[in-house]
Amino acid sequence: MSDSLKSPPQSERAFFNVLNKESIDYLRTRYNKTNRWVIADMLRRARYHFPDKSSLVFNDKILTYSELEDECNRVANALLDLGVEKYDRVAILAHNTLHHVLAWFGCTKAGAVYLAINYMLQGEEISYCVNHSESKVFIVEDSLYPLVKDVLDDMPTIKTLIWSDQGAGKSCPDDRFVDFDTWYTKYPSTEPDVVLHIEDPVQMTYTSGTESLPKGVIANNQALMAQFMGCIIDGGYESSDVSINALPLYHCAQRDVMMNPIFWVGGTNILCTPDLTEILKNISEYKATMFFAPPTVWIGLLRHPDFAQYDLSHLKKCYYGASIMPVEVLKEIMEKIPGSKIYNYYGQTELAPYHTILKAEDAMSKLGSAGMGGLNMETRLEDDEGNEILDTNIPGEICGKGPHAMMLYFKEPDKTEDVMRGGWFHSGDLGVLDQDRYIEVVDRKKDMVKTGGENVSTREVEEVIYQDKRVQEVAVIGVYHPKWVEAVTAVIVPKKGETITEKEIKDMAKEKLALFKVPKKVVFVDELPKTPTGKILKRDLRDMYKELCAQD
Repeated sequence: MSDSLKSPPQSERAFFNVLNKESIDYLRTRYNKTNRWVIADMLRRARYHFPDKSSLVFNDKILTYSELEDECNRVANALLDLGVEKYDRVAILAHNTLHHVLAWFGCTKAGAVYLAINYMLQGEEISYCVNHSESKVFIVEDSLYPLVKDVLDDMPTIKTLIWSDQGAGKSCPDDRFVDFDTWYTKYPSTEPDVVLHIEDPVQMTYTSGTESLPKGVIANNQALMAQFMGCIIDGGYESSDVSINALPLYHCAQRDVMMNPIFWVGGTNILCTPDLTEILKNISEYKATMFFAPPTVWIGLLRHPDFAQYDLSHLKKCYYGASIMPVEVLKEIMEKIPGSKIYNYYGQTELAPYHTILKAEDAMSKLGSAGMGGLNMETRLEDDEGNEILDTNIPGEICGKGPHAMMLYFKEPDKTEDVMRGGWFHSGDLGVLDQDRYIEVVDRKKDMVKTGGENVSTREVEEVIYQDKRVQEVAVIGVYHPKWVEAVTAVIVPKKGETITEKEIKDMAKEKLALFKVPKKVVFVDELPKTPTGKILKRDLRDMYKELCAQD
């Protein structure tokens, strides 16, 4: 009989006769393997239900749930043998690869905190994240090594460097690294003996934000498990689902709204590159039932010259998020993928990340809405004094409350306090309520244009411009104006082969908008600056065109 099953010694029996913090901590530890609820056990439970089912597809590798659980246990045991202790940070710089998934679940099983780094960052930006987080282990994919090769000596907390060859299949040119497969495959597939609790931090994500330095958001098992459950229920996930994971796994939307909940229910995750042709090819080849992307990616897919050549008949659930979807694009999805259900997730990294959802049954009747708070969340709007807004069509800051909320911004007590004030997380987004208490996201506070003393929602102007079928994409921003303080400015990408004039855009806007909302300037470009997840970088546009109206 193992020690954990032996009768408690006399000195510990008193814990069974009282209920206080000391006794509860004792019981939670003693029976941890029996009654805990943590991400580390998620794959094991999926294996119990679906041992031989395909869990993950990466290139020509297909792992069953039994195989994936075993491999993740090996990585966890390998991390522990490196000396990784509970809450130590393990950083990874990688695309959507098998090694990336193994590292994530290995961290959860070892009790470490997983940190996926945005591979669009440059060397010093990456070293900032590694150093600020005080990571001890750094896993680097071969194809991304050039980003960090010159700053590796500037990461004093890193004790172990691990080389992943799953990006380009290259051998490591740097003897400071150990090869990923060589490192972990020698370890046993048995579950590591680590006490884990639902309150334990498991994940760290650096927000891109608009500030000079990113903030490190720390989430625990509770936040993520509650969020996974909400996605499964609200988003209608099923064990029969096949999901294409094309957006970067370092981003919480792809990782935690799509991939992880699908593992929980026993579905199949396909890892894919963000190339539009590859996405269409994988949806068709694997008969994918669900796909998530931000509006810019959906626009790219719908306008792809070979769109009609791919069989998308199995695609029954279409999800979007990360930014506001133009109503005209929503209508196009419904037309080109008939019979599919459309869901809109809205949220922030700090909320693990989904906050509200517009479910499929409301997709047509509530076009443009972000829905209501998710299964485990509450939502409200606040004015600038922190008072709740109950009236319809009155803009206010979108605030959320529930188990999805982050633990903290690492090393940022004042910023943590500010966004958590009054018992609500403050998103920085503006929204309005409709008569059913559904929220429509109006704008980011910082994106609202103030021109001549009037507030202009950039989204409202964008929706009007999207009604011109010659427009591929548009971003509306405010730029400095000597008279109006800010000038409404539209930056437009025309569809290939189309020609649009500034006058045509302004004339159409004048027919549908108040004069102060009509763009004072219209700029035509070949593409808009975006994050890897497809968010349009309006701050970059504001910087690019800051002198546009200076001489007006």
